[in-house]
Amino acid sequence: MINYTFSLDTFEYFLMILVRVATFVSIAPFFGMSNTPNRVKVGFSAFVAIILFQVLQPKEALEYSGVIEFAIIVLREGITGLLIGFAANICNSIIVFSGKVIDMEIGLAMANMYDPTTKAQSGLTGTMYNYFIMMLLIVTDMHHYILRALVDTYQIIPINTAVFDWQHLLSSMTMFMTDLMVIGFRIVLPVFACSMILSCILGIMAKVAPQMNMFAVGMQIKVLLGLGIMFLTIVLLPSISNFIFTEMKRMIVSVIEGMY
Repeated sequence: MINYTFSLDTFEYFLMILVRVATFVSIAPFFGMSNTPNRVKVGFSAFVAIILFQVLQPKEALEYSGVIEFAIIVLREGITGLLIGFAANICNSIIVFSGKVIDMEIGLAMANMYDPTTKAQSGLTGTMYNYFIMMLLIVTDMHHYILRALVDTYQIIPINTAVFDWQHLLSSMTMFMTDLMVIGFRIVLPVFACSMILSCILGIMAKVAPQMNMFAVGMQIKVLLGLGIMFLTIVLLPSISNFIFTEMKRMIVSVIEGMY
């Protein structure tokens, strides 16, 4: 039988669980999308917090000496949830970065659009790839892995025991920036290589037939070539998502290691 009654001591534990879960849900990919209603986020956070409270079964009260120390505990739990969600969410910037580079190569850099999920201007290719990766995240149950990672943190980082190793977190972000460049240029490589070959061909033709306006002709050819390469390489999206999801797992683990 499930008991949903709270005492004053256990209710404080429930609030701390709710703070960590709610801050995680507000920023994590899929869970924290801006087009998801806030009522759904709040209800989902409370539902997960109630389940976790029944699993953890706290026996002792939180130890604090005043309002300020209690506020520090709340802030510590909020930062913990935010860092875990941020570690997963930041990996989506890889595909956005690749999309911007592709738009620059094929001539669509000026055709930006408003992305309601990020509330920012984004390129056409980056937005399209971002939605593809989000669909693959749902199909591959990667959102279950992210949620399980949050649940598992209560075993290694119990309430009010998080110790932030900022040096480790900084090194994790540095490694992520390196991986962002490597993975991003791997995604861009087919379009970049074909665009470079096309530029060489147009340069040779400009010398052979100077009466032709290669600048005007090359713009249309680059757009058609870029769209064609994107169409042919769409089958590589599962491999691209595998790179991104592997980096997402590594970042979540690395950030959690920096908090205990």
